[in-house]
Amino acid sequence: MKCLSIFSGFCIILLSACGNNETASSSENDVDAARNFIRAALDGQYTEAQHLIVADSMNLQYLDAFATNYRERMNREDKRGYRESSINIHDIQSVNDSVTIVHYSNSYKQIPESLRVVRRNNNWLVDLKYSFTPADSTHK
Repeated sequence: MKCLSIFSGFCIILLSACGNNETASSSENDVDAARNFIRAALDGQYTEAQHLIVADSMNLQYLDAFATNYRERMNREDKRGYRESSINIHDIQSVNDSVTIVHYSNSYKQIPESLRVVRRNNNWLVDLKYSFTPADSTHK
């Protein structure tokens, strides 16, 4: 039930309207990568968001589900609300030199969320699997 709640909240946060053209190459560090991904998701820019995630099958499936929900289910008011919202970073946890957890919300829905950002080949990328893995999992 907790996973479903987290999944629903995260879908809502990620499924939003249009806007930002920042790329993965503009992510200078872990927090910047998280911010760029969150902004792309809030703006409904899923093609851009795809360049900001670890490109494995699970992450791509999550992102595709968010994009589908955005296109087919989200109303205009919510899209506008997410697009106009700001990102609130609440806490940054450095797990080690290549993994960071960013705790955040947006000013529209104000639902606390977390993203795992990992360094791969000197690039910081979001790993969506972290957001949907049970808390008692050993997934790190």
